Amino acid sequence: MIRFGVIGTNFITDRFLKAGECCGEFKLVAVYSRTMERAKEYAQVHGAKYAFDTLETLVECEEVDAVYVASPNACHAKQSILMMEHGKHVLCEKAVASNSRELEEVLAAAEKAQVVFLEAVRQIYMPGFQAIQENLHKLGTIRRASFSYCKYSSRYDNYKNGIIENAFNPNLSNGSLMDIGVYGVHMLGAFFGMPERIQSAGLKLSNGVDGEGTILAEYAGMLAEVTYSKISDLNIPAQIQGENGTMLIEQMTEPVKLTIISRDGSEEVIELPETEPPMVHEIRKFAELAEAGTVNHKYLENSRIEMKIIDEARRQQGIVFPADTQ
Repeated sequence: MIRFGVIGTNFITDRFLKAGECCGEFKLVAVYSRTMERAKEYAQVHGAKYAFDTLETLVECEEVDAVYVASPNACHAKQSILMMEHGKHVLCEKAVASNSRELEEVLAAAEKAQVVFLEAVRQIYMPGFQAIQENLHKLGTIRRASFSYCKYSSRYDNYKNGIIENAFNPNLSNGSLMDIGVYGVHMLGAFFGMPERIQSAGLKLSNGVDGEGTILAEYAGMLAEVTYSKISDLNIPAQIQGENGTMLIEQMTEPVKLTIISRDGSEEVIELPETEPPMVHEIRKFAELAEAGTVNHKYLENSRIEMKIIDEARRQQGIVFPADTQ
């Protein structure tokens, strides 16, 4: 069993803890928030033994084995490093850091402390991801992939009314690419590795945050695109196209259905129903790695590629975060 502390008391932490209830590997022990009032309130609701309003007191808690970091992106690296320097394993929300430089500092800290660090990109650990990998050979030589995730954000309504929440605040290393574009970027890297070249364009809002964008990635023998938006909806499946057929992926962020359409028009449908909260799978994978002490695991390279692609896309789009110059 892994005894967890959590940093962050937002809706994503709520979902994480709901998933944790389904895992025998999971036990919530401590909650950190910037105010003791909020920490105590959240700890009471979720049955945590301890409430902290400083990170220094959290890291000193000997009953915490691991920490789930769900703070704004700009805080991920600093908080993860602090936790790992005190011997805590870290499961960190996406995007894993503000940039590649920060990520390398995080991974160096994990290696030095000999603790596990893992990025919480939930679909990578779901059975649907494995099913995609196992069925790719049916498509023949892969020629194109398209990963789209466009979802109109309720926070955009607040933005238009002059209320800037975290999701639309570039000072927190946030925006459309870092918030939801990261899902497609991570899938791209996990399936196909680092592109030979990328081209990217995006739409900036009045405060400099990106509202939407597109990344075109070039590989030897194939092209791929990642489309993302927080200011519009797009309801089409992700696609991987090969010379022998096409795979349609329903709900790219939580793949539960694959449809393989062969060149002759025949179809194969693979249903992958989920009976548990999607975040269960990342918790179980993290617990597996932590209990085995697997510090250097394959998922770290996915995070490295993700950050390299995002760095270049931001460079081309002119998106600069305060963390880039610190």
